[in-house]
This record gives sequence, structure tokens and C-alpha cells, in this order.
Amino acid sequence: MILSVHTALWNRSWSDDVVPFVEAAAGAGFAGAEVSLLGDDAGFARVASVASELGVHLTATTGLSPDADVGSGDPAVRARGVEALRRAIRSTDILGARQLSGVIYGAWGVTDPDRRDERLALAAEALRAVAPDARDAGVTLGIEAINRYETDLVNTSRQACDLADVVGDPAVGVLLDAYHMNIEEKDPAAAVREAGDRLVHVHVAGRDRGVPDPVWLRRTGLKNALEEIGYEGVVTCEMFVRANVPVSRDLTVWRDIESDVDRAAAEACEVMTAWAS
Repeated sequence: MILSVHTALWNRSWSDDVVPFVEAAAGAGFAGAEVSLLGDDAGFARVASVASELGVHLTATTGLSPDADVGSGDPAVRARGVEALRRAIRSTDILGARQLSGVIYGAWGVTDPDRRDERLALAAEALRAVAPDARDAGVTLGIEAINRYETDLVNTSRQACDLADVVGDPAVGVLLDAYHMNIEEKDPAAAVREAGDRLVHVHVAGRDRGVPDPVWLRRTGLKNALEEIGYEGVVTCEMFVRANVPVSRDLTVWRDIESDVDRAAAEACEVMTAWAS
């Protein structure tokens, strides 16, 4: 497995230059770094160059805004969503990453339970439309199951797998996140086994979205489950820990979870290395 850290740990604003964060990830001991696709192509190319020099394996993450929601009842909004996904695939390719995950099936934070089945069907249609673009770029898409407070569409491994199965393309798989599984899954290890060969990416973090708790990680049985399904991909530590910065409102961080982000990265790397060994 490739141990990675999400560069959002260091973001103060979404317009920050990510290059220093990739360097910080390498400095903390991680073999990989995950990048949010919020910059431009020139910036992604620069990140790709630095990551190559450092030997850092990159992955990408993205989401959809309400005005580019592939589950919208408005065809124009859905079309913008499909184009946003295609643009994200192109950016991932420029970044030199081969894996793109996130809330790629609807707008983050938007709920409409009365239209849930319709929205999921439209999401499958959109993902089916962009899957050839992903295959052509050599990029695998990961449907991320997130908690009920952030979406009403895909909360569990079973739901993510169902959507991936409806899409029915090998370029589309599932991302499972220990933070969200701690809320939504009765048995996180069973959720991993359920995903099986659909699993293309894994996120871990502490239950407070800070440094992972080694005791909790052991108790979940996640490592054994990953070994059972033969998972050899990326495991990214996705921590959101800093309050009173512009991105904290988006990430609902109202207090400092960790006092020092560089120390948090180093501690997380130690915990994850011991857990994976």
C-alpha cells in the first residue's frame, strides 16, 4: 500500500499554491500526496514536476457545486456537471495522477430525499458518460461514500458499490473513508470486504478528523480486511484540523483539532506506517 496525506491539511485558502504542501508531505515521510483540483492547468503541471522530482505518488480529489450538479432536474446544470467531471479528469492527467475520487455523483451538501432515486439514476448516467474519458486518460474514478450530514445519496459502502455497479464501467470504483465509516458503518472491516475489487482508494483519519488513533485503527480490523481483498492501492490520511482560516467554514472546523499541522502530518505518518507494517 502507498501511504499518502491530503494536502488540504495545510490549506488556509483554496487558492494556496499546493507545491509547498507536496514538499511538506514528502518531508513528513509520506510516499504520496492527494491534491484537490482547485487550481489551473499550469499549477497542476508545476505540482506534477515537483512530485516527480521528489518521488511522490499523486492522487486527485474533486467535488461538484450546486450549479454543476449531475443530479439536478435542470438539464443545463447537469451538462455543466458532466463538463466539470471531464475537466477534472483532464486536470488529473496533467497532474500526473491516475486516480480521481470524491463526491463525483452530486453536489456536496445538497439534499433532496424526495428525488433521491432520480438523482442517483442521473448520477449513474453522468458517470457512464465520462467513464470513457477516464479510461482514455488512464484515470480511475472513485465514488466516495460520505456521512449523512454531507449528502443523502451515498453514505455506505453498499450504496457506493450499488452506484458503481449501475455505472458498470471498470474505470469507476469506490473510495471508503474511515472517518465517514465510523459514522455510517456498523462494521468498517465488513464494508471494506463488501467493496472488494471495486475499492480503488482508502481514506483514514482520527474520529475527530485529526491524527488517526492507532488503537481505533487496530480495533476496526481495516488492515486485515484490506489484506483479505488484496488491496495494494493508496491509503490517504485526510485530516481537516485548523479553525479560523478561510477553508474552515467549508470543512466545518470550528476549533483547532491539532495545534501544529506539520507535527500532525509527521505523527500521522508514524501511526499509519506502524499500522500498515
